[in-house]
Amino acid sequence: MTIKPSQILNCLNTKRSQFEAFDRTTLAALEKYRTALANLSQEPDGEILQQLKPVARNDRGAEPLEPLGNFPNWIVPSKLVWQSREQSLEWVRDRLTGIATFAVDGSQIYPTKDISIPVALVQIGWYENFHLPNGHYEKDIALDVMTPADLRVSNMGDPVDRRVNMRRFEMETERLIQYMEDRAGCGECLAFFDGALVVTFAEAFEEDTRDFYVRCVVRLLHASEKYRVPLVGYIDTSYARDLTLMLQHLGGLPEVRTIHDAPLLAKGMRWGDRTPLFCCRRPGILKQYPAGDIAFSYLKAHDGYPVRLEFPAWMYEAGLAESVLDWIRCEVIIGSGYPYVIETADQTAVLRAEDRQVFYRLLQEWAENENLNLRLSRKMVSKARRR
Repeated sequence: MTIKPSQILNCLNTKRSQFEAFDRTTLAALEKYRTALANLSQEPDGEILQQLKPVARNDRGAEPLEPLGNFPNWIVPSKLVWQSREQSLEWVRDRLTGIATFAVDGSQIYPTKDISIPVALVQIGWYENFHLPNGHYEKDIALDVMTPADLRVSNMGDPVDRRVNMRRFEMETERLIQYMEDRAGCGECLAFFDGALVVTFAEAFEEDTRDFYVRCVVRLLHASEKYRVPLVGYIDTSYARDLTLMLQHLGGLPEVRTIHDAPLLAKGMRWGDRTPLFCCRRPGILKQYPAGDIAFSYLKAHDGYPVRLEFPAWMYEAGLAESVLDWIRCEVIIGSGYPYVIETADQTAVLRAEDRQVFYRLLQEWAENENLNLRLSRKMVSKARRR
């Protein structure tokens, strides 16, 4: 049966006071943090670093990387205003022509109890746009079939989805590393990683899994620095609290876990504006990263909260930050609010319903030819017939 809107609205109306109380408490705390931000943004970065000294380096949340300058609320204005989309695209052509941008994304088919043998499919797709007048681009896919040995299962009750997610993550980072190796020394290209370079999500896993994600990202960061290819992690919806934690230390504010950097910074930001660059000093998983800082900035890319950008600090030290930020703005303009290169990589990689049916059919036919004992459940056979 379809969902019943009336039941949803009834539940929401019944629990309205709980939502209202949460909203009221969060807004009151947010205003305190915004006041602290306004005051601290008037202080020089040297003074801020001095005030942070008593706090352990890996517990500060953040610290300034570039000079903060005289920017109220740490908003660096882009001063980019156009009268039409054509004018903005003209600016894009001026900045991005001849600059190659690259992104990779993945998709997967998880193991299912409807197939008697544990098997999964992982596919990655990539897209490179050379931004040349002739419109030249490249895109392709690669896939991997995961066997029971890859999934490390002893029976179909074992939790195997995580193994699939790990393989996808590994394939995506390996393809980015390959790209940077192929483009070694390229001063006019940019690799996008769709997600955070600070893999805090891995803290929820056991040590082996956590170490796996850290190793993948550290290899990616090392490749970017070794081959001198700019790399940016693009997080459209960020719940990071690095600047919030820094403000908490500097302003003696109470901890409020519901306050995040993006809404804290959003007020007063116009399209194209950014924050100064900061070094990430987040507690937790960064302690497992070797030497080499991860920088971040927030960029106003659309009507919502600012997006978070993460990249290896060598890019700032090499004087590439401003150019890279403009290239990102260009990609956002082309994609009407989201980097076109990431969006296209996602469309290239995605596995649709028909792809899944093809995979299951090929798997069944192959197993029959190889005399393997593979059985499909009546449920799956029924679904296949209906579709």
